[in-house]
Amino acid sequence: MGKYHKHAITALKILISAALIYFIFTKLDIEEVTTILKKTKPLYILLGALFLIMSKVFASYRLNLYFHELGVRLTQKSNLKLYWLGMFYNLFLPGGIGGDAYKGYIIKKKFPVQTNSVISALILDRLSGLLLIFLYSCTFAFFLESDYIRPYRIAILFVAIASVFVFWGLNKKLKPSLLPVFWKAFAYSSLVQLFQLICILLILKALSITMQTVAYLFTFMISSIVSVLPMTIGGIGSREITFLYGAKFLGLEEPTAVGISMVFFILSAIISLFGMVYHIRKPNLSTVNGA
Repeated sequence: MGKYHKHAITALKILISAALIYFIFTKLDIEEVTTILKKTKPLYILLGALFLIMSKVFASYRLNLYFHELGVRLTQKSNLKLYWLGMFYNLFLPGGIGGDAYKGYIIKKKFPVQTNSVISALILDRLSGLLLIFLYSCTFAFFLESDYIRPYRIAILFVAIASVFVFWGLNKKLKPSLLPVFWKAFAYSSLVQLFQLICILLILKALSITMQTVAYLFTFMISSIVSVLPMTIGGIGSREITFLYGAKFLGLEEPTAVGISMVFFILSAIISLFGMVYHIRKPNLSTVNGA
């Protein structure tokens, strides 16, 4: 029964992704989007890919902080292999076991650690990333020249500060033993999002976009939050629809905004595809003390 349930969920995600993509291209001139993409400057895209890869490396370091606090002292090399395999599973094998679930399964299988501790570490790792996405979103919203947002700047600042304390309290309630790495994880999360923002800036440069940079960065941050929701395959469609309506709301060029989203997704997919190496040949996990 569980197998059919998973297949049904996967089919639904595929359907939603396809419907969103279809809807997007009924609202845009496909040729215009294609023309924008054809003008892309490869050097900036390559540099953007490098910064995106570095963001994934920092994310893996963040996760390893939580593992080490649980007593699972993976070497960073082993952890990075496991992290890359999880990226591949999240994007290319949505019908099977998800990337986070697989990482939890492997850690629980190899190391004497409680299941709820592993789950808590994985959840807090994700939430740490979301917290910084939210904080960056609030920062860009504060500086946006938008008549809709300007009256709420003080409220945005208050909510941003409050969100840090809320997450700290959640961390304390969910798994107080992981609190010692709270600020280190926070720092890594800030680097993860900073490097992804640099990637987007380079994509903007590749597409010769020099105006309304803050608005594009804000839209990207919001799309990152939306793409985390488990409604589509690897965020396909959800990020693009966010860029489409973000462009409408902020007065951006809609084809350009969707083009940015597509380039970022393609880069993410290519980088995640390298995780196939560890699907074919499962990584041999080692620890810093050789255990």
